[in-house]
Amino acid sequence: MIDIGLSKMALIGAVALIVIGPEKLPRVARTVGTLLGKAQRYVSDVKAEVNRSMELDELKKMKDTVENAARDVHNSIQTSASEFEKDWAEATDTASSALQDQTAVVPAYKHPGKNWRLKRGAVPQWYKARSGVRTKAQSGAARVARFRPRKFH
Repeated sequence: MIDIGLSKMALIGAVALIVIGPEKLPRVARTVGTLLGKAQRYVSDVKAEVNRSMELDELKKMKDTVENAARDVHNSIQTSASEFEKDWAEATDTASSALQDQTAVVPAYKHPGKNWRLKRGAVPQWYKARSGVRTKAQSGAARVARFRPRKFH
């Protein structure tokens, strides 16, 4: 920027006082000050816009690198998944051929589902009684009546 010292400022002020005159000098100084302020704000806005655009370019580059890395990871996962599926198919084919070769037929597992007799018989009654598991359903009113303190007559 322009290097203006104290002596140069005094020379410019003296020339302005002679050329403009003492009556108009304060108004001209105010106008020059506001114009310089507007120019500084404009320059700072331009700098901020340039910085934003540079940051935006950096973010776009970063976004591209992240997308490329994600694409590489996705491709590697797909290749490993396809290899796993191929290995799984080979393993199940060999297992199914080995099962077909066996003469004994093993029944398939059947989930008990909602067979309440099977579920009820799984835990012995004495264990349920000892651990406090309720075996009979009781309504709310019956429970209140059961645990209500008795009146003494």
